[in-house]
Amino acid sequence: MKISVLKERRAGETRVAATPETVKKLVGLGHTVTIESGAGTVAGFPDSAFTEAGAAIAAGAAAAAAGADIVFKVRRPEPAEIAALPEGSALIALMEPFAYAADEVAALNARKIAGLSMEFTPRITRAQSMDALSSQSNLAGYRAIIEGAQIYGRAMPMMMTAAGTVAPAKVFVMGAGVAGLQAIATARRLGAVVTANDVRPAAKEQVASLGAKFIAVEDEEFKAAETSAGYAKEMSPEYQAKQAALTASHIAKQDIVITTALIPGRAAPVLITEAMVHSMKPGSVIVDMAVSQGGNCPLSKADEIVDVNGVKVAGFSNLPARLPADSSSLYSKNLLAFLPLITGEGGKLNLDTDDEIVKAMLLTRNGATVSERLK
Repeated sequence: MKISVLKERRAGETRVAATPETVKKLVGLGHTVTIESGAGTVAGFPDSAFTEAGAAIAAGAAAAAAGADIVFKVRRPEPAEIAALPEGSALIALMEPFAYAADEVAALNARKIAGLSMEFTPRITRAQSMDALSSQSNLAGYRAIIEGAQIYGRAMPMMMTAAGTVAPAKVFVMGAGVAGLQAIATARRLGAVVTANDVRPAAKEQVASLGAKFIAVEDEEFKAAETSAGYAKEMSPEYQAKQAALTASHIAKQDIVITTALIPGRAAPVLITEAMVHSMKPGSVIVDMAVSQGGNCPLSKADEIVDVNGVKVAGFSNLPARLPADSSSLYSKNLLAFLPLITGEGGKLNLDTDDEIVKAMLLTRNGATVSERLK
């Protein structure tokens, strides 16, 4: 098959959907790979590295996509990019399915594009190597702590010197999913005193295993707060009120707070109220990782650092893009792992909807919207 990799055009996006390492493997499998010129430059992968790995370089999206059976991207394409995709080709990307407008879906269907969303990779054992949300969230959690530490402007670990003792930073991570657990681990490695919370009971043991203290209202609702797919359920207003009271007293003592709570297809829940922000010490930092879906703090703004009486509220809408080389490397390997599921005999494209992974990820096909979740 011919596989094309297009350059990302959305503001602030530095990642690329292939690396020289994965290109070499794709070519070794018998595929032809074409990379749009400059697609990997910002991530540290020049065109020359791709050509050495066996890829062809094309100038512009239309030239790169011409004749492609499969198109790899990081983010969902803009309307102009959709127009450049070959009719009937397969597009695999982080499609942001819940953000799709009707005209964008119509544009995909007009060209009979088979759109596959990496966000809809099922959380099953067989699909772990394809789980792009996890691979990118892992790096996002790491980067959130690095950004928070930089904004905080003080030392993270305890330091005992002849001139006096520097107290360790207190870090509170709200949400112990993939991103939260990595944030906890990173903050611990930097020497901070770390606490964390989550509505999922299973998270308590995971948090403790990383050396952090778990903070939560552990009632009956808490014990049943996880879906069969491993996601957090939205909690009742009563539980949220109890958890908010506990959080309010705890958060006032923290130096850095990382919020990670996201619900697929829904606005991010508010975890930190304006009153909680005002209760924090000047110099404290909040890093809102959910700002792209409205934010866990109503004061956060996308890609801005807001000063609230000395408390810095930072909203980073695309933390993985701040580690483009590693993010691209992991994401491209997710794509490489998924490819055999849609490759039939003789290396032909075969979208086997009997496979639960392919079926879950498929949004559009043959001019129709096939995903019930997208509908």
